[in-house]
Amino acid sequence: MKKKPEMPHCETCGSRDKSVFCGIASGEIKDIDASKGCNFYNKGQVIFHEGNRISGIYCINKGKIKIFQIGSEGKEQIIRFAKEGDIIGYRALLSEEPLSASAATLEESTLCFIPKSQIFKILQDNPNFNFKMLKLLSHELGEAARVITDLAQKPVRERLAESLLLLKDTFELDDDKNIQIKLSREELANIIGTATESVIRLLSEFKKDKLIDVDGRNIKLLNIPGLTRTANIFD
Repeated sequence: MKKKPEMPHCETCGSRDKSVFCGIASGEIKDIDASKGCNFYNKGQVIFHEGNRISGIYCINKGKIKIFQIGSEGKEQIIRFAKEGDIIGYRALLSEEPLSASAATLEESTLCFIPKSQIFKILQDNPNFNFKMLKLLSHELGEAARVITDLAQKPVRERLAESLLLLKDTFELDDDKNIQIKLSREELANIIGTATESVIRLLSEFKKDKLIDVDGRNIKLLNIPGLTRTANIFD
């Protein structure tokens, strides 16, 4: 029988130092711990659905999450990813609007749900937390603008190279230079807005050009400067 994961506690959470909660006071941490709930998700489970209302935010204790929208033809468009220490659902909560995207797990995950009343209390009492949330929202707005521009203007080859670099920055590389997330070819296609067949062909071309190596869902980055040039990214 599979052992049930242990319930995480905020004071001992290994992901807190990566999150917007890293600098808040001990008393606020205890208040969050007392008010939150925790859920355990299997791979592929939906956390929330686009169009629904949300009454709090989710903080990722463990796991990897994809944030996505479903187009008019039923095709998934992945907007961004979230990992340990990240929060999701905050934009809809703060704007008091329906969720603009859905979220689902890419692997077994543990998420803590912090209710709206607790989040708003910290926002009211803690200017530093307020600033961090503002910074997070500003970053998300910039990322959304980048995605729109890329989909409208960049060729598919450039978009795939840029997406591999963004996955590297988000999830980092292991000791063998593999991106520490395993995505299907369809999921890669859903990031860059193209057909799965195009991704398969381009990955083969990147491998032939010695930019990457591919073993199933493992993607090893062999030539990051070369990928950067292919992505047409300049500082």
